[in-house]
Amino acid sequence: MRLRPKTRAGLSAEPADDRRVVPCVIVARVEQTDWDDLKAAAVEVMARAYAPYSSYPVGAAALVDDGRVVVGCNVENAAYGVVLCAECGLVSQLHAGGGGRLTHFVCVNGAEEVIMPCGRCRQLLFEHGGRDLLVWTVSGVKPMSEVLPDAFGPDDLTHVTDARGAGPDAGGDN
Repeated sequence: MRLRPKTRAGLSAEPADDRRVVPCVIVARVEQTDWDDLKAAAVEVMARAYAPYSSYPVGAAALVDDGRVVVGCNVENAAYGVVLCAECGLVSQLHAGGGGRLTHFVCVNGAEEVIMPCGRCRQLLFEHGGRDLLVWTVSGVKPMSEVLPDAFGPDDLTHVTDARGAGPDAGGDN
């Protein structure tokens, strides 16, 4: 399945042949039917979840900035601490398929209801979609900046590294 996001001009956002990402050039507008297709992909993959211990299958689907749809389902383990959430599989498929940025995301439970990602998974989604990632939540579509306000991310690590390099012990001419 490949959803075709529409730009503000109403044209399809075709992926670049060389897979370069040009940030903020194309702003996708996804219609409700596209969200429904994304949810259907999450429901389809949810049926493949491995949840023998909790009996709580989860499926997730996301649109990537190049138009691909990536999916994931939860995979449980008898050693509970090594359970893989659906979002983990989704992000793995994102990178196995060439990378990119997540732009739209939804996850569902075994009753095909939209559910919220857990806190750990919100952090994972933030890392791969950023503040502008749109998430279909139990209370409607929201940007990740509302789903995970004041999120910690790669910029925070860069800020600390930059601050260390600028201090009096940075090895300057002092």
